[in-house]
Amino acid sequence: MKSIVLLSSGLDSTVNFCKALRETNILKALTFDYGQRAAQREIEGAQKICARYSVAHEVIQLEWLSRITKTALVDKTQDLPQLQTSELDDLSKTNLSAQSVWVPNRNGVFIHVAASFAESLGAQAIVVGFNAEEAKTFPDNSAPFIEKINQSLEYSTLSHPKVVCYTQAFNKKEMAHLGRELQAPFDLMWSCYESGEKPCRKCESCKRFYRALGN
Repeated sequence: MKSIVLLSSGLDSTVNFCKALRETNILKALTFDYGQRAAQREIEGAQKICARYSVAHEVIQLEWLSRITKTALVDKTQDLPQLQTSELDDLSKTNLSAQSVWVPNRNGVFIHVAASFAESLGAQAIVVGFNAEEAKTFPDNSAPFIEKINQSLEYSTLSHPKVVCYTQAFNKKEMAHLGRELQAPFDLMWSCYESGEKPCRKCESCKRFYRALGN
């Protein structure tokens, strides 16, 4: 099976990338720049990961998406939500946090762009990095979302590529465990919402990443 992989260089996408290396022939990995705070670090991480495994890589610019996104993930005048590790499973708090970093139809846009590449290049799979932990607050990480978007691809493409996620039922700790089994490049991952010299370790994405790693 040939695949297109969505790769942001975070834990989720990188573990799925490494699984896809074993299960498919990756034709290209795509990284999206939609004005997110960590865009440059994500792009650099994805480029290094693809270079390490000799996979073609392309950055897709979505400048228009940054213009219409009003939340803190893109708008730097707003403060990013910060949760304590003990609050990561508190839905009342994580729902508010998710709203603060929501990007309109982000994963829908990503997948449909990837579907164009898949149809053009002859790939049967579009590999994404979703998980059950974040699906509780991000519906576009969920199994029903994959099911529905695959149905839409039956109509919007002629070749009918399928969205595939190897970690849909996993929490972050289980993903980290799989990453270790796959010898994933943890040294190249960037799972922070910010774009500093080092991860901030304060944003929710950092908190989930380091909890998964056990530190």
